[in-house]
Parts: sequence; C-alpha cells; structure tokens
Amino acid sequence: MGSFFIRIMPNVLGKYPELLKCLGETLVMMAVSGSISFIIGLFLAVILTVTRKGDILENLPLWTLLDKSINFFRSVPFIILLTLLIPVTRGIVGTAIGVKGAVVPLIFGTVPFFSRQMESALAEIDRGAIEAAQSIGTSPAGIIFRVYLKESVPGIIRGITITFISLVGLTAMAGAVGGGGLGDFAIRYGYQRYQTDITIVTVIILVLMVTLIQGLGTVLAKKAAH
Repeated sequence: MGSFFIRIMPNVLGKYPELLKCLGETLVMMAVSGSISFIIGLFLAVILTVTRKGDILENLPLWTLLDKSINFFRSVPFIILLTLLIPVTRGIVGTAIGVKGAVVPLIFGTVPFFSRQMESALAEIDRGAIEAAQSIGTSPAGIIFRVYLKESVPGIIRGITITFISLVGLTAMAGAVGGGGLGDFAIRYGYQRYQTDITIVTVIILVLMVTLIQGLGTVLAKKAAH
C-alpha cells in the first residue's frame, strides 16, 4: 500500500508537512476572515433592512449609501481587489503577503457577498409579524432581535454556509498573490513545477472541505427550522 501511494503521489508525500501547514493556513484565513465578515456583514444587512423604504427605521440616504457601496465592492473581481487593496492591507497589518496579508482583502471581498445573503434572509420575514410587534409597542431594537434575527435563523445559517463555501475558493485564489494556504501550495508546486499529483490532492482537499461545510450547514439549517 505504501509503495502504491509513493508511485502515484511522490511529490505530495515528500511535502506532506508543508501540505499540513498550508491546510492550517487556509483554515486560519477562513476562520478569521469569516468571523469578522459575519459580524460586519450581519450588521450591514440589518441596517439595510430596517432603513429601506417603509421599514421601521426608514432612512433612504443611509440605505442608498450602503447599497451602492456594497454593489461597488461586489462588482470588483476578487483577484483585482487583492492588488487594489495592497496599500490598505500594508497599512492595517504591515504586510500584503502571507496569511496576515490575505485576511484584509478576504474581508473586503466577503462582507458585501455575505451582507446580501443576510439581507435576503431578513427579507423573508413576514411583514405581519413585524406589524404585530409594532402594534404592541415593541421598540425597534426589540423588533430587530426578537423578530428579524430570531425568525430568520435558518436563512442566516444557509447564508453562512454559502459564504464559507465561497471563502474556500477565495482563500485558494489569494494564493495567486502569495497569500499562503492551499492555493499558494498548489500554484508553487502543482502549477509552476508541473507536479500534477500536488494539484490533484489540493483539489480533492478543497472539494472535501466544501462538502463538509455544505453538509454541516444543511443539518444545522434543518434543525433551526423545526
């Protein structure tokens, strides 16, 4: 069995410690950027929802500003955003390469996407529930937490699942500009040195990560819906 793996994956076995290190870097990038994006994205989604026309805190100038800003960042391809944000990244974390250098553009690339996912989840709330809460004198903060957020938990979980799946691809793309992680590992060895077995194994790991995230998200969303 050992000789079989040596024959089909000689380069992977020779770089096994580095593969584990790069996998760890990918998980760190996803955890840090995903956590920060969740906080910022959910906050922006709530603001977008409650300040839109006819909602509990209608404020069209603020809504328009947030809406256009999110649309702008969503329209910029991530690979371009990576290079565009290099001065900002260096100013915030002191470097534009490695895991630290990848986190900032990952947040900028994920927050707009996640905000729209959360906005869609919050928009599914029945207006009747909101009007009923208003009729009994519930404050705007109470409506946000007890109606909008509480009732949209399954949709929020689905949005988180989709976002983390997207993050898998974004972290791999960050490797193209020295962001570290599995993407960087596959490019340096699989692409630049023509070590095909490394590319194949990296793809398999990424597919397994996506499958695991999707499965976990589906289970949690079903539990939250009951």
